[in-house]
Amino acid sequence: MSTSKEKNNTSFATLKGELDIKNIMQAPKLTKVIVSVGTGSVKDKNKSELIKDRLAKITGQKPSPRPARMSIATFKLREGDIVGYQVTLRGPRMHAFIDRLLGVALPRTKDFRGISETSIDDMGNYTLGIKEHTIFPETSDEDVRDIFGMAITFVTSAKDKKEALAFFKHMGLPFKKADTK
Repeated sequence: MSTSKEKNNTSFATLKGELDIKNIMQAPKLTKVIVSVGTGSVKDKNKSELIKDRLAKITGQKPSPRPARMSIATFKLREGDIVGYQVTLRGPRMHAFIDRLLGVALPRTKDFRGISETSIDDMGNYTLGIKEHTIFPETSDEDVRDIFGMAITFVTSAKDKKEALAFFKHMGLPFKKADTK
């Protein structure tokens, strides 16, 4: 079993030539993973609790509620109403979640051919949208009518898109193959 120090050294060795970095501290790192679920205008308390419970099972951590910042009369939304849940993962939980996502959940997605490279923002972060939470094995598929989507954001210390793309490819994110015709 390799230690994290050995893993960092191999990371650095592979990224060194590609990114033209000289020090191991310059190599991009994954700082946190944020999993967000929007509940929208769900007034049903049971459905909101179901979303909260399933998100906790998927991430292994209790989600924190996200209140609305302002009232919007046309949407019948009041300031302070819960409009979603969010979990911030760091350390071993983050790495365990990524392993489950890449090894189990994404391959279970219907017609999965890879994820898009265009979702990397200018600051080097990647956001992945998932339409159905049922791709995770921790969720029970007995009640099919209560399916919700989620956004998963990988926050890195990369400085730009090029550096982040090289890091994510090294990390093993399954990007779509470019069409070569």
